[in-house]
Formats: sequence, C-alpha cells, structure tokens
Amino acid sequence: MRTSRNLLLPFAFATAAAAALLSSPRAAVADGSDADTAARAARCATRLSIAMVGEAATSAQLASTDPQSAVDGLLADPRFIERFSRFINSQFNLTPGATPAEDASYYLAKHVLTNGKPWTDMFLGQYDVAPSNPQQPGSEAVVTDDPNGLGYFRSRVWTVRYAGNEPAGMRIVTGYRMMWNTIGLTLAATTNAPDADVSATGRQAAQCRGCHMDNWYALDKVASVLGTRRGTGTDVQFDPPTGGAKQILGGVSVSNDKELVEALVGNVAFDVNVCRLAWKYLYGRAEYSCEGPAFDRCVGAFQKDKKMQTALAAVAKDPTFCE
Repeated sequence: MRTSRNLLLPFAFATAAAAALLSSPRAAVADGSDADTAARAARCATRLSIAMVGEAATSAQLASTDPQSAVDGLLADPRFIERFSRFINSQFNLTPGATPAEDASYYLAKHVLTNGKPWTDMFLGQYDVAPSNPQQPGSEAVVTDDPNGLGYFRSRVWTVRYAGNEPAGMRIVTGYRMMWNTIGLTLAATTNAPDADVSATGRQAAQCRGCHMDNWYALDKVASVLGTRRGTGTDVQFDPPTGGAKQILGGVSVSNDKELVEALVGNVAFDVNVCRLAWKYLYGRAEYSCEGPAFDRCVGAFQKDKKMQTALAAVAKDPTFCE
C-alpha cells in the first residue's frame, strides 16, 4: 500500500531570521492625519506596482485609499505574467537556455498564468513545450496539449538539457531538477578530488551516499524510476525504468516519473515552496521567522485552489506587506 503523499518531508530550508531582525529598521509611527494616511497609501501603491509589474504606480493607484484592492488587477496584467514567468525561469534554471525550448519553465508558466490554470499543471499538466518549427531548434517555443505530457518534464528539449552524464546512463540530474522545481530541494554537487569516482560504486562512499543513497531525497533511488539515458547530446535516447518501485520521499512508493511527480506535488513541501517563490518575487528575499503567520496564511490560501496567483495575492494583500 502506498504511503500517504501528504506526509511532510523532513526538508531543511535556510532562513536569515536572527541577523535580519536585528538589522531591520523600525516602522515609522503614523500621526493619524489625512496627509499621513494618503502618504502611506501612496507608498503602498508604489511598492505593490514595482513588486508586481516592475513599474511605478499610476496616478490612479497613487490616489487610491486602498491600494491593495488593485492586487487582483495587477495579477491579471500581461506585464505581471511576463515578469513572473521570467522570474520562475530564473529560479528553475541556473543559466538561460541555449534555445528557447530549453527554457520550458518560462513558456509553461506563462501559459498556466494566462489561462488561470493551477500551478500543479506546471508539473502534471498534459503539455509539451517544443520549438514552433521542428526543423529549426532555435525557433520560438510553443506550448501544445499532449496526452502524454507531464508538465514540461517530458518535453524533449528539456529532458535532453538535463539528461546528465552519469556513466551508466542514470538520469540523476533529471531527478534532481524535478525535486528542485517542485519542492525547492537545493543541493551542492561536490566531489573531494578532480579524479573522484562518480560511478555507482563511488557514490556509495561515506561522503556521497547521504545524498545519493540514504536520505529521503536519495538521488540514485529517484533516478532509478526515471529510466536510463543512451548516448549524449541531441541524439540521446531514453529507455523506461525496469527496476520496479522504490521507497523514497520519506516512505512513498513510486515506480515511474509520473508517480514521482505526483508524490512531490502532493506533499505539503510543494505548497511551502510555492509560497517561498511568491515571497521572494514580492519581497526580493526569503521570509523571516517573524513573518511566519503571514507566510502560513499564504500556504493556507494556496492549498484551496493550487493557483500561484492565489499565493501571490495572499502575500500582497496581507496587511503586513505595506507596513
């Protein structure tokens, strides 16, 4: 029987709480006058507009007595959709893609946001992201419906980009990217010497096995349910998994890429990571521990409909955002 996917993974994300709190300036005390109230509202409008669409507030927004009432409109603004899609792409890829389709997360994020789809569609939706002209790999990428799609995780160009180079063809890089993009898992790929053994035998060593074999995110176990890679470069081919189900993610049994992604997206760690992305986009930083109540409200709001706009709205509309 499969273990419940709602188990909270024992992940550890770093926060900058104590130092930041000690250095944070105190909020100005309002004098209660009409002029002060208007000035505070204008500052709030400016902050919202810059955070959401990267531009100064309009005169109408500056004159509003309730600037946060404009949040829903800003979330539907094409400028926001473009800017946030680029932000997501920067968070999911260390470097820009060599071709448009390599930046599949940008194109699918834009599609999901424009069409009001749940954020889970980024990873489970039946889509393909591919060059608009198959004969020209560098042509603009397009999102199309694909009954065999798994967000962008099965899109050919993306899978080739992150196929990895493990000697036996294990798709360790692919599995890591899936966990990074869904639950925000971040690891540092390191070896203790330039000529270190990176084979399966080498990864059994004490300094490597924690990440590759033993932990809840054990990279080799995750990769084993993704099948293997044959060849390298644009001609690489992929074979289906043959090793059976693996117990990963704190006891969840998965046997293929779809079950893996369903387990990741079904875990509360996914909801938390969504709000971390929303927080970073709006604040330009990670959340502080003292902001826990507002952050929890974001998670609770997102869990209701799984839409990224809902998470962003929860943060931007919270009274604390304009304090």
